[in-house]
Amino acid sequence: MTSEGEQHVVCRLGQLRQRQGKTVAELAAAVEVTRQTIYAMENGSFVPNTAIALRLANVLGATVEELFQLSSDPVNVELLPGEPEVQSGQPVQLCRVGSRLLAVSAPTDAHFLPPADVLLGQVRDPQCPDNRLLIAGCDPAISVLARRASTVGVDLVLLHRNSSEALELLKGGYVHIAGTHLRDRKTGESNLPAIRKMFKAGSVVAITFASWEQGIVTRPDNPKKIKSLTDFARKDVRLVNREHGSGARDSLDQELAKLGVAPESVRGYASEAKGHLAVASQVRDGAADGGIAAHSAAIYAGLGFIPFVAERYDFVVHQRDLHLPSVQVIFNILNDGRFRRDLQMLAQHDVTTTGSQVL
Repeated sequence: MTSEGEQHVVCRLGQLRQRQGKTVAELAAAVEVTRQTIYAMENGSFVPNTAIALRLANVLGATVEELFQLSSDPVNVELLPGEPEVQSGQPVQLCRVGSRLLAVSAPTDAHFLPPADVLLGQVRDPQCPDNRLLIAGCDPAISVLARRASTVGVDLVLLHRNSSEALELLKGGYVHIAGTHLRDRKTGESNLPAIRKMFKAGSVVAITFASWEQGIVTRPDNPKKIKSLTDFARKDVRLVNREHGSGARDSLDQELAKLGVAPESVRGYASEAKGHLAVASQVRDGAADGGIAAHSAAIYAGLGFIPFVAERYDFVVHQRDLHLPSVQVIFNILNDGRFRRDLQMLAQHDVTTTGSQVL
């Protein structure tokens, strides 16, 4: 959709810097800011304060107006690919990713009014904070990171997508960070084979969020006495499955193949729930006897948990976005001891390698 009348800042810093033959490092040193700050201003993700703008103008022999101008051109607000159809008047959050202004629809299964900035189509002047990052993933514990980030001035917009979908959005330039837990069927290696298949060498980096356990979630008293995946072949046991493209479904398929259990013999295999918490909710409510989900989802719903695979959950980000101040803040948080303790306690994640660059 197009929004008329939003005034936004157009930055010509990069053009003038290059015209004068200055490197980013040289300009950053002269203005007494970091190179990351210069990069962020040039790509439009950061608007400097008056003091920095004046120092830039002085170093480059220009006026502030030559470097930064207000534009009232129409602004195109895009809906994310794969988002459910959003009607005019529904709440959305806004986030800038590169040159795109994206609208993220509010989840419909929330128990309280979810975060939102505008009602779609009803505001002609949408405002989007500069401190936002859009992250796609399926680990429920990303909310722990979001709460920590908010205390240090970074607003994470969380988009629930499975691993394959998250990587596709990152490849298309629709998100800043993609979370993934895809195991290679041949080697058992986490994530890197799938990442290398989708992205050019050197174009992205992968940072470990945590290692986690996936397993079978059961009702608290486990009335069907489920002990392993082979029990899903029993006629009296109903499974709730995950959707195609999810790491949980892929893990289930791999384990069933190892055990020689045919998917068509599993009652409920064709059913689908979007997300670890959705699986846990269906088991808790009695719609299924068990499903595959992360340990944190079992904790959230008060369910039994039988682990069957340990995996590494990684964040993937484009090299070109590493310099963004908000991205740097997020990766700094991953190495913060207090955050790691919270992640370990609340989600039962293994944080031994949290913050490590694996690609």
